[in-house]
Amino acid sequence: MLSTRWRIGAAVAVAAVLGGHAPATATPRVMACGDRTFNAEAVLNGSTWTSRNGSRTVYTGTDMRSAVQAALNSLTAGRTSKQWVLVRGSGSVGAGSRISLPSYTGIDVCGTINVTGTGSGDQAPIYSRGTRDVEVRHLSVTGRPLYGIFLRNVDNVVLGQIDLRLSSGLGVRIDNRGNTSVRSRNIRIDNVFASGASSHAVETYGVDGLTIGTVTARNVGESGLLLNDTINATVGTVDAENAGAGTGYAAFRTANRNGRIGTGYPTNIRVGTVRARGGGRGVFCVSESGGLTIDRIDLANTGNNAVLIENCTNVTIAAQSGTVTGGGEIRLAARSEFPNNRDITVQNLTVTNSSVRESPCGTNTTFRNLTLNNSTSNVCS
Repeated sequence: MLSTRWRIGAAVAVAAVLGGHAPATATPRVMACGDRTFNAEAVLNGSTWTSRNGSRTVYTGTDMRSAVQAALNSLTAGRTSKQWVLVRGSGSVGAGSRISLPSYTGIDVCGTINVTGTGSGDQAPIYSRGTRDVEVRHLSVTGRPLYGIFLRNVDNVVLGQIDLRLSSGLGVRIDNRGNTSVRSRNIRIDNVFASGASSHAVETYGVDGLTIGTVTARNVGESGLLLNDTINATVGTVDAENAGAGTGYAAFRTANRNGRIGTGYPTNIRVGTVRARGGGRGVFCVSESGGLTIDRIDLANTGNNAVLIENCTNVTIAAQSGTVTGGGEIRLAARSEFPNNRDITVQNLTVTNSSVRESPCGTNTTFRNLTLNNSTSNVCS
């Protein structure tokens, strides 16, 4: 087994204990990229990649994707505990190709993957499907991927420090669309920074059990964070600037019965803070979603609605506090093909140079503790 302690540049430290959770009284060890024991590695020296597992050399050549995949393929077959691959160096992979992670695999990419060319389908520089216990501790991606990370029908996934500075594509997609009868489960995302994506920074579809620390989105074409048909989710912060400009997407969006458990909407989607500057909408709940509480909002100069709640159930906006400044209005609305809004609470807001409007009237709607500065309110009594 290779014991490697290697750092690249000013790698971001992650406050985590890998491979399990620390006791409540323990102080987590700060681990930088490569600061752990690895089973295999792919290392760039000049223009040559060399992949090793112990004393075995499993690849030598100039192709980054082949080098990393060879290191991954050299791990113990049929394993039931996680083994790790370290990537040391930067290189390019094609948009029509994948680095595929099997079950019980962790990877630490200390360098940058630049995606070039074109492709179609669900290709991604980091890809996993029908797997469990997969971890991506550090990853930086540039270029034009279809997806920066694509995970389908997966369980027990950890994404650590993910940096996506793209020219197109979608940042992180986690779904169950290969088998919609079984949700992807137990997903943890510590920190994603995404810029330049033509679609969403982070999107889930069909997930049960999601924990997100921070999603930071800058100049992405659609949403900062989009949750579809996802339940039991906790999100710390969504911080979006110019997300979905000129569109109906939002810094934070829930859609397609997100938060619906069985036939009801118990509160199971919890978000700490949503911050939006410019872009499309700030917060958008749509298409029979709900079970949502957002503690704090900080929305300014959105080009579309600051907040749009449309055909949703059991949603609380600004459980603790919030500000809406300029931009689009706070709007409660409904489409005729879905049930009307029910059990919506909008509270604890300072609204400046904007408006609050409800049309049509929902069931059991509450507006309270709103401070209106140069703003109007037209809501149902």
